[in-house]
Amino acid sequence: MNTPHEDPRPSAPAQESWNPQRPGPMPFHRYRPFQERVRVPAEDRRWPSARIERAPLWVPVDLRDGNQALAEPMDTPRKRRFFDLLTGMGFKEIEVGYPSASRTDFDFVRHLVTEGAVPGDVTPVVFTPARPELIDTTFDAIEGMERAVVHLYIATSPVWREVVLGRDREEVRRTVREAATRMARRADRLRGRVRFQFSPETFNLTEPDFVLELCDELTALWEASPDRPVTHNLPATVEIATPNVYADQIEYVHRHLARRDSVVLSVHPHNDRGTGVACAELAVLAGAQRVEGCLFGNGERTGNVDLVTLALNLFAQGVDPRVDLSDIDAVRETVEHCNRLPVHPRHPYAGELVHTAFSGTHQDAIDKGFAAHAKRAAELGVPEREAPWAVPYLPVDPADLGRSYEAVIRVNSQSGKGGMAYLLRTGHGVDLPARMRPDFSRVVQRATDDSGREATARELYALFEAAYLVPGREGAVRLVSWSASRDASGAHRFVCALEREGRRTGHEGTGNGPLAAFADALAGAGITVEVRNFAEHAAGPGADAEAVAYAECRVDGVTAWGAGRDTSVPAASVHAVLSAVNRAAARWTARTREATEA
Repeated sequence: MNTPHEDPRPSAPAQESWNPQRPGPMPFHRYRPFQERVRVPAEDRRWPSARIERAPLWVPVDLRDGNQALAEPMDTPRKRRFFDLLTGMGFKEIEVGYPSASRTDFDFVRHLVTEGAVPGDVTPVVFTPARPELIDTTFDAIEGMERAVVHLYIATSPVWREVVLGRDREEVRRTVREAATRMARRADRLRGRVRFQFSPETFNLTEPDFVLELCDELTALWEASPDRPVTHNLPATVEIATPNVYADQIEYVHRHLARRDSVVLSVHPHNDRGTGVACAELAVLAGAQRVEGCLFGNGERTGNVDLVTLALNLFAQGVDPRVDLSDIDAVRETVEHCNRLPVHPRHPYAGELVHTAFSGTHQDAIDKGFAAHAKRAAELGVPEREAPWAVPYLPVDPADLGRSYEAVIRVNSQSGKGGMAYLLRTGHGVDLPARMRPDFSRVVQRATDDSGREATARELYALFEAAYLVPGREGAVRLVSWSASRDASGAHRFVCALEREGRRTGHEGTGNGPLAAFADALAGAGITVEVRNFAEHAAGPGADAEAVAYAECRVDGVTAWGAGRDTSVPAASVHAVLSAVNRAAARWTARTREATEA
């Protein structure tokens, strides 16, 4: 026994000099590492060099395992809606219930039979413990089905045998054999085609030789063959180790099972350590052919493995996932309705914010990536939706999942000029010159800092309009009327009426272009203007698109940007210069006021 002064915790390895972390207060000594709980054979590993080149058979267990994890289990209408979603997505083997567990589950399985709801190429799976009366109830539920898989399970690890079942290995083996024999007899009476599945629950904590003993005996008893294989499903019922350990366990069974060509090797990872997806992927590398899980990872405790993430991980590697996730939001909305659980905004691929960038550096990279993608598509002579995808921060094209690009970039106080420019361009046809973007970024950041929230694309355009377009129409200097012409020598002439401080005056100027002539006319009004940068473009496709113009001007010693938008290019250009004039005047007035107050 420890004395009050003894520390029962093992001594920690020596700490590196650069690491300031020190021993914490949590009682880690109470827990044993996996190697003290189960032997994991690891001989000549082959899975580390394997590649996933095709999708495994996906088996959603939302209607059974996922349903058991809900505070409010699904009723028949919600289950049917979920089932129809799964068949519509292309799943071909679906665990539909635990008929002996509740009347609701039994009735739903009967509903599928009596309503003819199971498509001809879909195989339902039903779940049963190794108890004779519950096996009978399960077979009663599938009476009349064209095909089915009956899934037998029993816990097999030492701690479950000792604490839960109160049986030794031989007693568990006998229980499994008797249950499997009963299943075979019941299946012979059914008109439909029944296959069998076995799960040694808590496989990852079970002695490997005992797993092989149970599985091989059932393969023989059920007379499995390549055209009527048995499924052996190896669950990580509670995660106990890093994913490579699970891969070692799966590879060992894969390489030592008897009659391997008559076995479908399946896995059922949970997510207690947060590595369910990694466990499933490594298990497939190690020889698994079938993966059970739930859409978005619902399940007891921290959940089952997420089939959506697994499928789209393959998709992002150029492998056909063999299920349809092209409308990810519709899938998510149905699952949220049926489970009455929200999908987290940061959930991989499906979350509301997973394709969204707020950071300025991320937005700039995405903006440049979209531009490069469009250029690449044009060079290849294919639509952008068909061009190879390579855009920074976006592992897949959101459009391939049914998402619009509107949500890719969202602006708040952390955002940069690239993201704001992207939203203005894609949402409103305003393609800010690169030199102008920092100026507009300051406008936006003042607004978002003041509000403390993000700015929508519509709000960004409203800020752009107020900051740049309005001063060209309603500033201190107003253009009441104007005309521009060109004489025979090529010189441009600009005639205008200006209004300032309630006084209207007429002015005329000449130059080598319309804007130079306008600047000359402004000089006659006492306003010295130098147009330093100018750009214009159409705000959209087609001949009817408006023109947007941008001008950076030096006005009486103050530099400012202006913008104009009009149905005519000359009008947009003139208003851009006048906007810069008025913005510079406002800036000069503000500086003068600050100096006076100081």
